[in-house]
Amino acid sequence: MKALRRSHTSSSSSSSWVHLRSVLYVVSSSSSSSSASSIPNRSSLKSPWYRRRRKHALSPRLWKSLFAPDGKLRDGVKFLKKVRSGGVDPSIRAEVWPFLLGVYDLNSTKVERNAVRTQKRKEYENLRRKCRRLLKQLDENYMKSGELGSQTRDSPSSEDAVSARESLSTEGEILEEEEGEEDEEQTVGEKDSSCKSRAEDEQEDEDKSGLTQFDASAVETESSDSESSVEESETPPELIEEIDPKDSKTSKIHTVEDVVTWQRIIRLDAVRANAEWVIFSPSQASVSEARACRCAQVVGLRDYDQLEPCRIYHAARLVAILEAYAIYDPEIGYCQGMSDLLSPIIAVMEEDHEAFWCFVGFMKKARHNFRLDEVGIRRQLNTVSKIIKYKDSYLYKHLEKLQAEDCFFVYRMVVVMFRRELSFEQTLCLWEVMWADQAAIRARIGKSAWGRIRQRAPPTEDLLLYAIAASVLQRRKLIIEKYSSMDEIMRECNSMTGQLDVWKLLDDAHDLVVTLHDKIRE
Repeated sequence: MKALRRSHTSSSSSSSWVHLRSVLYVVSSSSSSSSASSIPNRSSLKSPWYRRRRKHALSPRLWKSLFAPDGKLRDGVKFLKKVRSGGVDPSIRAEVWPFLLGVYDLNSTKVERNAVRTQKRKEYENLRRKCRRLLKQLDENYMKSGELGSQTRDSPSSEDAVSARESLSTEGEILEEEEGEEDEEQTVGEKDSSCKSRAEDEQEDEDKSGLTQFDASAVETESSDSESSVEESETPPELIEEIDPKDSKTSKIHTVEDVVTWQRIIRLDAVRANAEWVIFSPSQASVSEARACRCAQVVGLRDYDQLEPCRIYHAARLVAILEAYAIYDPEIGYCQGMSDLLSPIIAVMEEDHEAFWCFVGFMKKARHNFRLDEVGIRRQLNTVSKIIKYKDSYLYKHLEKLQAEDCFFVYRMVVVMFRRELSFEQTLCLWEVMWADQAAIRARIGKSAWGRIRQRAPPTEDLLLYAIAASVLQRRKLIIEKYSSMDEIMRECNSMTGQLDVWKLLDDAHDLVVTLHDKIRE
């Protein structure tokens, strides 16, 4: 499908990429060995902080003390240094992450942040209304043109279109038919209503409706939809035009097939999401079955009968936010792997609109991993290759012999940012340190401001790539002695799951930044 296809120029490169994508989400544990060879002593490659213990995370008490009476951070550098050296205490992540991800400016006051929060909530609600209108439009256009009837039953595109149309129809019908409550909440998780059938709801009350966060403006939407129905109905069913929110002068044209494909894959990936996050989010883990079912119905989620209520609830939130992001950033839309990046965010952020904008901030850097031309992925793999070449020429020459110097074997680490190699908590720690570097760069905090932290390692946009290179260098002996093909190295990388020490990894990564940062930038 178009959303997953990639085009490549050379046949050898193409075969490598296709093979790597086929194993991107599969963890292999087998390995093979070959004859050992003599290796020069590389004791100097060990991390200078090998036995350093993690410093204390940013605590709630320190976090509170960083703010002035007007709600402005007293010392942004101190804040970022603390996160960089120890991460963030889990109890305050929901407060801290919007600062790290650029939702709030480091120099903003409490009043300014409240204004931003209100505006961002409205923008997210508008995106959710747009999702409903878009699929409703698809439904109406298909019904008018009769194109669905003309397609064969076995046609994949027909099945996809039906799935997408029914998803929106389900969301719209539930919003119109569910029984309303007096104290309507804004978040998807703050509403607890029964999981009744559509027919029963109609009989009980046809005039009332229930609202969730991502459908909080449904009543307003119905009226706005009816006012614009004439204009929307004139849109050709073959093309959907969206405006890039980052550039109002640029329009992106997507076919119905694109939108339908996004809808289908988002729902598949949402249902498959693992449950690692459960123990880190007690409030979401204890969601009732009724609430979970209702949220699933609102977004048209199916095939979730085998899931526990908390996972159904989590999947429904994934669908709502990923659909909104596909509309927000139509150039990227949705690709597999994006749900892996969003899942930890919604486990921490209980408000959907806040989770969405944190995800947008995360994707400003990560979106290049999902471009169809894969230019961003290739650049990052090239950077990892350069780091290994400059740090360990012997290992690099061995990779050259195996035709693996392009470092395609770390493809998965780049795409989902160690999400599969580290535990849930370790992933969040790595991301927080990485986000602190990016926040420092956004705030134009210079190299000198960091003092002696990490041996004067400057903030870098590419800390993730240094960490990936460090994970390979930590296994240099094994790679040189036992592996004779890129496939074997890839299996070794995929088997790192649960075996990495995130703080040692970050120490080694910062060591590489200290020694190689200037060379890599050249």
